[in-house]
Amino acid sequence: MKIAIAQLNPIVGDIAGNLTKLLASCRDAANHGAELIVAPELYLCGYPPRDLLSYEWFLDKLDQAIIELCNASREFPTFGIVVGTVRRSGKLTGKGFYNSAVLIENGKILLEQHKQLLPTYDVFDERRYFDPGTTGHVIAFHNQTLGISICEDGWNDPDFGTHREYETDPIELLVRKGATILINISASPFQLGKEKIRYDRFGNHARKWRLPMIFCNQVGANDEIIFDGNSMAFDGNGLLIEKLPSYEETTVIVDSSVQYRLETLPAIDPMESLHGALVLGIRDYMAKCGFKQAVIGLSGGIDSALTACLAVDAIGAENVRGVTMPSEYSSSGSVDDSIELASKLGIRCDTLAIREIYDTYLATLSEPFANTPFGIAEENIQARIRGNLLMAYSNKFGGIVLTTGNKSEIAVGYCTLYGDMSGGLAAISDLPKTIVYQLSRWYNRHREVIPTAIIVKAPSAELRPNQKDQDSLPPYDILDAILDLYLEEQKSIAEIVANGFDPETVKWVIRTVDRNEYKRKQAAPGLRVTSKAFGVGRRMPIAARWSES
Repeated sequence: MKIAIAQLNPIVGDIAGNLTKLLASCRDAANHGAELIVAPELYLCGYPPRDLLSYEWFLDKLDQAIIELCNASREFPTFGIVVGTVRRSGKLTGKGFYNSAVLIENGKILLEQHKQLLPTYDVFDERRYFDPGTTGHVIAFHNQTLGISICEDGWNDPDFGTHREYETDPIELLVRKGATILINISASPFQLGKEKIRYDRFGNHARKWRLPMIFCNQVGANDEIIFDGNSMAFDGNGLLIEKLPSYEETTVIVDSSVQYRLETLPAIDPMESLHGALVLGIRDYMAKCGFKQAVIGLSGGIDSALTACLAVDAIGAENVRGVTMPSEYSSSGSVDDSIELASKLGIRCDTLAIREIYDTYLATLSEPFANTPFGIAEENIQARIRGNLLMAYSNKFGGIVLTTGNKSEIAVGYCTLYGDMSGGLAAISDLPKTIVYQLSRWYNRHREVIPTAIIVKAPSAELRPNQKDQDSLPPYDILDAILDLYLEEQKSIAEIVANGFDPETVKWVIRTVDRNEYKRKQAAPGLRVTSKAFGVGRRMPIAARWSES
């Protein structure tokens, strides 16, 4: 069977726009000989729709979109359409609707397959909105029997790991009912290494059951979550017939009867993959929120330099504006490095000295601050002045402020509320500092994009004389390793110490992470690229008291 995989980028809530895009793909695929087109999970409303699903008018519009899609399908009467949407259950109990895949042909709905496994971990919250489907159904279609599943339904394979979230394996059920082609429609988010994980999972289904497997994934970014695409088609031996590109909206026709074209998944450069995800995340967040320009505070440090590079790749140098804001504690090198970076990137860079503003603040506070030592309050005033100036640029020129804090700093609260945390999108907030260095060096692999001086200098907030990050923090390689064990792997103090780390350092890191939850709650949305991102991926109480030790 010739199947068109429609790797599409929906806008959440734009039901009419998403439908228009799907119909264009349908017409093109039908004209090129496809018998069936497959679109991603919840495509018509976009994933994740969140509490939009609580509005009756929104559900009515989704119902109407299916009617319009049925009517339009009469243009190509022998062409099938599989699309993800919300369908009402008609029951008086439960949530009242399902996360569904609908198969349409020639004006009729042939099948509604409801998602059976509803994830509630990490970024997922589907039990809040949907009732689970109770079984899987297969359907005869064009001399084949289709077994259609939805995202998580394909992830409970008993061949992987000892812990399983659910008792049932929906893919096995479809096979037992006679499926001859397996189809999975997904909104599977990106994280580093996810491409290989999906390849192993869905390739194993095909190999184990000796059936072709079609995996259609959403592409694009919605709020913090990035969807990388990377849709795939496997033959009955679990080998690749087709792999669609990363981060691109495209429709590709595959023939499920052919044997493999690729013996294995092509090698993936993790930094290239990370770069593509962050660029897509910035571009989509800005476009879908109506921003055309970005403003970035350039400190002369590696974080702001990397953020500027990503922004230029996402929206073009002409749409990125840098601002360097030296104080009396800023080195001349920081200003010079910022200006050199801006020149290499081709972006405008304004210099706004903040010493006079800072002195005015200190003069205003001289009486209440009298007879107290210089400390964090005075340091943070500088960061807050800079945040205010950047927001003034945003208000005046309409650009979004991209914050530049990395995951290591945000984890331990080495950032200033209403200062360097001010902005609309935290572009690198899920990148540990060690990964910031790796990605920055990747940028310089062919030519110097980020000035070498920025990469090799000791990190500093430059809020007091001769300040260095390592005055307050463990070395970043140690800090990041501890954070990975605590956040990603959720290890205990004893388990982390058993990996060779100093017990007092481990306790300090964990205690500091926990007590800075209130800061992270007020941070800009951050692009998720690891398995455990702050915000949408890690939900901890703030007004609470707990301690492992």
